[in-house]
Amino acid sequence: MANDSSQDTGGAGPLAGVRVLDLTSVVLGPFATQILAQLGAEVIKVETPAGDNMRHIGPMRHPGMGPIFLNANAGKKSVVLDLKNPQGLEAALRLAETSDVLISNVRPQALARLGLDYEAVRQRNPAIIHVSCCGFDQRGPDAARPAYDDLIQGATGIPWLTQRYGAAEPGYAPVTLADRVTGLHAVYAVTAALFARERTGQGQAIVVPMFEAMAQFVLGDHMAGLTFEPPLGDAGYTRLLTPHRRPYATQDGMLCVLIYNDKHWRSFFEAIGEADGLGRDPRFATHGARAEHIDAVYAEVARLMRTRTTAQWRVLLDAADVPNMPMNGPEDLLHDPQLRASGFVRECEHPTEGFIHTLATPTHWSHTVPPAQLCAAPRLGQDTRAVLAQAGYGEADIDALLACGACRSAHD
Repeated sequence: MANDSSQDTGGAGPLAGVRVLDLTSVVLGPFATQILAQLGAEVIKVETPAGDNMRHIGPMRHPGMGPIFLNANAGKKSVVLDLKNPQGLEAALRLAETSDVLISNVRPQALARLGLDYEAVRQRNPAIIHVSCCGFDQRGPDAARPAYDDLIQGATGIPWLTQRYGAAEPGYAPVTLADRVTGLHAVYAVTAALFARERTGQGQAIVVPMFEAMAQFVLGDHMAGLTFEPPLGDAGYTRLLTPHRRPYATQDGMLCVLIYNDKHWRSFFEAIGEADGLGRDPRFATHGARAEHIDAVYAEVARLMRTRTTAQWRVLLDAADVPNMPMNGPEDLLHDPQLRASGFVRECEHPTEGFIHTLATPTHWSHTVPPAQLCAAPRLGQDTRAVLAQAGYGEADIDALLACGACRSAHD
């Protein structure tokens, strides 16, 4: 592991002592590296002089400190380097020498042109774990294509699914789904590679492609009859695609209900006095029968849900042990009793942005305790001088890098 990086987290967290050189931007990479920071790693975020694009998406109190950036970059140090400047590139390579992991979401071809591909970096640090988050597996014909969340969602069938689900026109999921799914793949790739290195002593290059990650995500649910050759039916998991699979309208609001297995259905029909009515309808009798008639089954539940208020249904369904949850919005989540009790949603005072809501790691560890509170998301270049000094640059050397534009500091 890199020397002395545990000082940055107080030795807390399962990844304490791991140093990550973070060349990522936007959502995919920063989401992944913030999780690594939440697990105790020291994350050095290298930004261009203009900063990560997400710094500039508002609303915000101060320029360069937008909410998406704040919520994906806590716990990191910000170093500004112009990687197209030879001296800026050399500074990045010096940082790589004492890092355990280098992770980027720059296209591999562009990373190679910069001189930061695996072969170049391993010359300076043979034990480096070099993680390339990119659009496509590099063994295919689309290897060099650009990729963004919208494009990958479209290419892996999300708009097709929304239209099959009943939308008038195809649409993207209104979250950065491809970025965040792929970011989770990047997290386990890093941790598994660190484990492998502990056993073998070898670093390695890892490619984490968005297209393949999302194809796995979608096809796992919706390959259906296409699983077989020749096909035994069309694509699509019917329960997920019926237009009746949605929050149910009650007398006074909305409620999310999933009456799923045979026990749930028996309890539901007993609770509403339909054990000898709908409870004997063959369409509801077995899991297979319900799947075959899923549109009619969900439509009947929708009709029944309109007969009581949300509060009445929650009391009845909870007593019958039938799964249900409220339909929340983002504001509801910030005040949700479960998320508050688990410590997932917290408040902290940012040095420049005032009080903000922050999100913890959703995992809980019995023995290895992650850092209780990450430091705030950094201002652009706030750690440039300190990190370069740690890499062995003297004060005059850093002044020279600043003067030639190879780096930038928030304090200069």
